[in-house]
Amino acid sequence: MQLDLRKTARGLAGIALVISTLGGCGPRARIPLRPVELQGTLAQSDSGAVLARSLAPALYLQRDEMFPLSRAVAILHPTKRVIAYHLLWRDDVHGSWIPFTVPTDQEVVWVGYDDTKAPVDLWTFWHGVILHTPWPKSQVAIDVQWGKHGSLPRGVRQSDLPRTRSLNFYYAATRFLLPDILLGRITRKGPTGFPYGYARYRDYSQRLALGGMLDAVARTADPQEILQAVFGDYSRKPNWPPGI
Repeated sequence: MQLDLRKTARGLAGIALVISTLGGCGPRARIPLRPVELQGTLAQSDSGAVLARSLAPALYLQRDEMFPLSRAVAILHPTKRVIAYHLLWRDDVHGSWIPFTVPTDQEVVWVGYDDTKAPVDLWTFWHGVILHTPWPKSQVAIDVQWGKHGSLPRGVRQSDLPRTRSLNFYYAATRFLLPDILLGRITRKGPTGFPYGYARYRDYSQRLALGGMLDAVARTADPQEILQAVFGDYSRKPNWPPGI
């Protein structure tokens, strides 16, 4: 019996060593300092910058969110009435320990406006698909998913989400992917899981006004250089929704 216990201990130690080695190789977020001057951006008094701030969505975070919004950049399309709001969250709850992955979490929301400068269309990036909904010429509001920061139009019906990307699925993932979440704590501070029920998972009650948090505003069809300067390494989500 003593020999079996020693073998078990050695086996557990080996597993721990492998996990710690993998975790040690995991990427760490290195967000650059905010550029004092950034070529190609608009002055705060520019009409485009004023418009971007006025149409910036209100973000509603889940009350237990641990990863802050680190940076935000607004990009006006040069020929279309669309503004992209690129959001850089400090981390993602899943997969942060995996080597060679991007350590931060970039998400995107696009606001379309009419000739009166009122918001009329909303697109959001949601786990590999782009959701679209008309918007009723009022303050744009976004619900931000816990831990993964997928962006949803506030008040969206859950039945409207793609079946394979439902909120129920991602809530279940906080259970069956719990080892992945725990491994993430090796490389950075983060949650130990989501220990609450589904109603709380959908409790988007922490309001964040994005308009006053924009690090840069620019007018360009290709914002790669600006995003690289402000975000550092990022996930390179689509610049624009389909048809734009």
